[in-house]
Amino acid sequence: MGDKGDLLKMRQVLIYLGEDSYWVAECPSLPGCISQGKTKEETILNIKEAIQEYIAALEEDNLPVPEEHFEALLLAV
Repeated sequence: MGDKGDLLKMRQVLIYLGEDSYWVAECPSLPGCISQGKTKEETILNIKEAIQEYIAALEEDNLPVPEEHFEALLLAV
């Protein structure tokens, strides 16, 4: 068995087309963890890297890594 750090963790990501025609991705459980790209695919790769770097920075500073809570809802208004 590997270390706990070896396990893949799931993170909820929101992705949407920004005003500048770039795709934007945010990880709500990691405040300020945002990335973008020209395509959805590029944006997904970029947010994965951003999440990994965000968590690594927290761990390096001995800060707690926020847990993920999958609670999403779409509302028609």
